[in-house]
Amino acid sequence: MQIDDALIDKLSALAKLSFEDADRAAIKADLQRMLNFVEKIAEVDTTGVEPLIHMTQAVNVWREDEVRPTLTHEQALANAPKRDSDYFRVPKVIKS
Repeated sequence: MQIDDALIDKLSALAKLSFEDADRAAIKADLQRMLNFVEKIAEVDTTGVEPLIHMTQAVNVWREDEVRPTLTHEQALANAPKRDSDYFRVPKVIKS
């Protein structure tokens, strides 16, 4: 597959991007290198090789639930710059 300006235009429209001419040449070269890499990988004989679903044979490796001590309200609020009884006081982020 050859990368041309029409393909760059189509991809940039789909991605809602715009490029300068200098960037367009660099993107064209990068895409061509990526395609060459994929074509090189496609040359590898994979007959008889099962596709991988996971990288390891481990399935559902979970840790045991452990009861651990938690912070009290006072400990959690100890270093708060501002607090309001049992809550952190933060600046308003939504404008009216």
